[in-house]
Amino acid sequence: MQPVLEQKRKVGRPRKQTDARKKLLEHARDLFVVMPYDKVSTRLIAQRAGVNIAMIRYYFGNKEGLFETMVRETVTPMKNKMDEVFSQGDHRNFFEFMRIYYQEMNKVPQFPRLVAQVMHMPPSATQRRLFEKVFMDLARPEHDLIFGKLQQAGYMREDIDPKLCKVSFISLMVFPFVAPPAMLQLHGIELNETFLDKLLEHNISLLSRALLRAPSND
Repeated sequence: MQPVLEQKRKVGRPRKQTDARKKLLEHARDLFVVMPYDKVSTRLIAQRAGVNIAMIRYYFGNKEGLFETMVRETVTPMKNKMDEVFSQGDHRNFFEFMRIYYQEMNKVPQFPRLVAQVMHMPPSATQRRLFEKVFMDLARPEHDLIFGKLQQAGYMREDIDPKLCKVSFISLMVFPFVAPPAMLQLHGIELNETFLDKLLEHNISLLSRALLRAPSND
């Protein structure tokens, strides 16, 4: 017979501090990037994480809450750096943002592909709705002004269109992760920390020479 204390314990509440939440997020991300959303059950996530399924209800409420939290916590490091870039308008933080992106996506290289897949879905799709909710919360509208702010601060060439610069910047960051693996293999490219470090330095040099200039001291 179970002790009365055990019977009164809140449903789903962990008996002690564990890393169950972290495991659930990690395994949910691993599953969501390779399987359709409706095929990933909470039972499967809990099984892969090696924790009680009740922990999903306790930490996230349901599968939607888990998916949204997974997306939010994956992109938060980039959001924090973008906040810093926007507040300072410094091209050095601009490149540091790219560095953080590569570092974080190297941990979950399939995540950018998940983003691309989800954003091709109908607006009514659960994944797209949750993605858009997270990005509207984290990527404030004024972030669209970052390239214009860099231009105003004298870091960008005057003949460069900030909007086109933004497209180029996003393309340089995202392409390695959304390119078909077979295409990368064809060119002898393996996405790993060493390659991404070299690519980062190359892209910094490329952007510096083509788009940026030393600000005036006037």
